[in-house]
Amino acid sequence: MTLLSVANVTTGYGGTTVNRNVSLDLAPGEIVTILGPNGAGKSTLLKAIAGLVKPRGGTVQFDGRDVTGLPPDVMAARGVVLVPEGRRIFADMSVAENLRLGAYARRDTAAVEVDAREMEAIFPILAEKRRQRGGSLSGGQQQMLAIARGLMARPRVLMLDEPSLGLSPLMVKEIKAIIPTIGERFGASVLLVEQNAGLALSLASRGYLLQNGRVAASGPISQLRDGGLMRELYLGGAAAVA
Repeated sequence: MTLLSVANVTTGYGGTTVNRNVSLDLAPGEIVTILGPNGAGKSTLLKAIAGLVKPRGGTVQFDGRDVTGLPPDVMAARGVVLVPEGRRIFADMSVAENLRLGAYARRDTAAVEVDAREMEAIFPILAEKRRQRGGSLSGGQQQMLAIARGLMARPRVLMLDEPSLGLSPLMVKEIKAIIPTIGERFGASVLLVEQNAGLALSLASRGYLLQNGRVAASGPISQLRDGGLMRELYLGGAAAVA
């Protein structure tokens, strides 16, 4: 069964084409990664799925329905949520306020409060700092807040764009422990864009390798890991995939 299906999607900005006829799929409860060098079009593809960039061609289907080009608030309400690169939290708002913004489209107020308490249980630092400004958190703490805020929408697909970017090894380890629980605790599939190849390969069951905006290779992680194209384009040699 396919939950999210991207078929021949082409994207771009102005006169520049970024993604070219990209296709991928995501099943319920699955963790799939999108790999590739900087500039391969990974983040733009996530934005196209989330409704932040309108595809120039191709289709996006979610739960059997065509959702191509729907605005991001509608996509989020339907269950497709993007945690963007750079966290994008509201620095002048409190941690608690940032957290509840993830549930802005929900009307089940009592359940939102239950979910907020659960997020604070999963991410204890958010409970400790709930009254502090979001901008006062460290980079790793802000990333935890961004993921928790995304989960507050009760997504069926959570897209994570470079969740380990700029984090210390200790924080990366914590993020690595959290991502597999997203499916187990919340029933959400995860589409992961991650420059840290070791992290991505350890978490996902399948992957897609982008080169110059196109899918250059795809398949189970073991197949991608052993592929010469991945080493050549992205990992810089055999040592990087050990």
